[in-house]
Amino acid sequence: MKKSDWKALLRFLGILLMAEGGLMALCLIPALHFADGTAIPMAASAAFTLAVGTLLWLRHSRNRQIEDKRMSYILVVTFWLALSFFATLPFLATGSISSFSAAWFEAVSGVTSCGATVVPHVRLLPASVLLWRSMTQWFGGFGIVLLVLALSPRLGINKYALYTAEASGADNSGHASVRTVVTVRRTLAVYLVLTLAFILLLWISGMHIWDAVNLTFTNISSGGFSVNSDSIASVTHAQQYILAGAMFLSGVNFTLLYLFFTLKWRQIGHKLDQFRFYIILCIASIAFVATALHWHSGLAWSDAIRNGTVQTVSALTTTGSVVADYTLWWTPVTFLLLMLAICGGMAGSTSGGIKAMRMLILLRNARGIMRNRLHPNAVSPVRLNGKPVSSHIRGNVMVIFMVFGFSLMLGVMGLMLCSVNPTEAIGASVGCLTGYGPGLDASGGFGSYAHFSAPAQWLCTLLMILGRLECMTVIVLFLPRFWHK
Repeated sequence: MKKSDWKALLRFLGILLMAEGGLMALCLIPALHFADGTAIPMAASAAFTLAVGTLLWLRHSRNRQIEDKRMSYILVVTFWLALSFFATLPFLATGSISSFSAAWFEAVSGVTSCGATVVPHVRLLPASVLLWRSMTQWFGGFGIVLLVLALSPRLGINKYALYTAEASGADNSGHASVRTVVTVRRTLAVYLVLTLAFILLLWISGMHIWDAVNLTFTNISSGGFSVNSDSIASVTHAQQYILAGAMFLSGVNFTLLYLFFTLKWRQIGHKLDQFRFYIILCIASIAFVATALHWHSGLAWSDAIRNGTVQTVSALTTTGSVVADYTLWWTPVTFLLLMLAICGGMAGSTSGGIKAMRMLILLRNARGIMRNRLHPNAVSPVRLNGKPVSSHIRGNVMVIFMVFGFSLMLGVMGLMLCSVNPTEAIGASVGCLTGYGPGLDASGGFGSYAHFSAPAQWLCTLLMILGRLECMTVIVLFLPRFWHK
């Protein structure tokens, strides 16, 4: 890797920091409107971020080309770490969060759209900080690298390598979705349209525009932060269903949404395998949870269906919004919600987890292996959308699944070494690695991670970053061969 590659990386980082500083500046609007005393520290945070970004951009403005494709991995990890670091400034400057470890936890959770929080009483935070928390999830939800691809056509780096290095926003079934920047801009346009549409729907339903903006930002990005300490439990039933709709759409492949909105039915017909699996899994899980809440917990059918729908969709899309304290529900229901979070939504969506496409490939691969046991001479290829899935892709899916499971086990062990009880360690590891957010016991339901020690919080942030970049992007940087010519 050449020196010019590193300088170009700093230039691109400068562009993103300027964008982040601009978003911080927007938080001055509620600071001045509510006169909560955070205008000066928020302005200082925005000015500092803008200054650093501008300096990096001007200092390396001549370095526009990145030649080494390995830089795509370094670029992505650097972006997430740097933007998370600067995202801590509003928390620390306003005094909303006193320790750096807690501020780092909140910032990483926001930028990775995880939804775990160390703030037990969210409603007590200043309005500007609440908006900043929501903004971190909104601009982090669909992938910062995707935003760079849309706004900077001349990156000088292989666009597919950069797109898939971020991974959580990529449909790994093929290169077609990232052949042109036009496609990226279209998916971003869908993201913006959905954001505006759900803000309008919530406002029409009677929600205050302030809450509507914040909750739309966090739910359309599969984030889960809220402006209320009880997440979305205190909003009306109709608004809970609207937010469930936002979560559901956030878990759908955005390229598929674009084809649907533009009525390109012929192209949609060849991309429905993953969507069918996503729909069936969602409906079956809702039916099980609603029935369990009615028969086991004694809820009326209307409440059981509402709670089951909202909480199941929240888990499957790894949004993390909470409509009721699910840790008090029947244990099999709680276990199912964690399993849904591990599965996640569709590839090419804002959700986390392993992704429905990979789970579908794993299941069909297992079915093929069992068929070969019964009929050794039969040829039964694994198919997705009518096309055979190559052995290379099946191998990659298996590796990602194993690395994910290994990371989860190490996370549980590490948290237990930090004196976290086993049940909560499992819930926190799943919540942070999948991007779901809430875990079990005190960190689940309406709880928070405020009681975790500093080492435990740092470990959780590592799991968030690993999960957001789907483990492989980070792990590959520690391979000696990666740094060899």
